[in-house]
Amino acid sequence: MLADYGPHRRAASQDRQDDPYRIQSYSALMGVIGYTAGVYDMFHIGHLNLLRRARAGCDRLIVGVTTDELASARKGRAPVIPLPERMEILAELRCVDDVVRQEDMDKRAAWERLRFHRMFVGDDWKGHPKWQALEAEFAPLGVEIVYFPYTAHVSSSRLRGEAARS
Repeated sequence: MLADYGPHRRAASQDRQDDPYRIQSYSALMGVIGYTAGVYDMFHIGHLNLLRRARAGCDRLIVGVTTDELASARKGRAPVIPLPERMEILAELRCVDDVVRQEDMDKRAAWERLRFHRMFVGDDWKGHPKWQALEAEFAPLGVEIVYFPYTAHVSSSRLRGEAARS
C-alpha cells in the first residue's frame, strides 16, 4: 500500500472507553512494526534479501524510500529510477506492508511518525558511530536495531558502473 503514513486512526467505537472490544493501542492491533529505509534504485537481489529478512522479523513492515532530492544531496547524483516508480515497485512486494517517503535522514523523526519497534539495516553499518548512537537513543524507547548481512556481490553502485561500461 502506498501511503504518506499519517496519524494512526481508530474506528469510532474504539474511542469509547466503555467498549469491551476497545483496542488498547495501535501496536496491540498491528503487532511488531518494523522499519527500513533506502534509495532502492536499480532494485536488485540485495534489496530483496534485506526486505524479506526484515519482514520475517516483524508483523508489519514499513519501507521508507529516499526522495530523489535527498538521494541527490547525499550521493551527488539523482537516482536512475524516479521516486514514484521506486515506491510502486516496493509496494507490490508481498513482504512490504506500507511504503513511505524518506525526506530526511532523521530516524527519530521517522519513529515519531511511524512508532516502529524494530529498525532493519545492513550489517555494513554495524559498529559505525552513527548507528551506535542510534542504538543508544532508541534503547530507552524499546526500539531494537537489527543488522542483516550485506549482499556483497551486488550493489546499485556496482550495477550503475557496469551499465556505464556497456
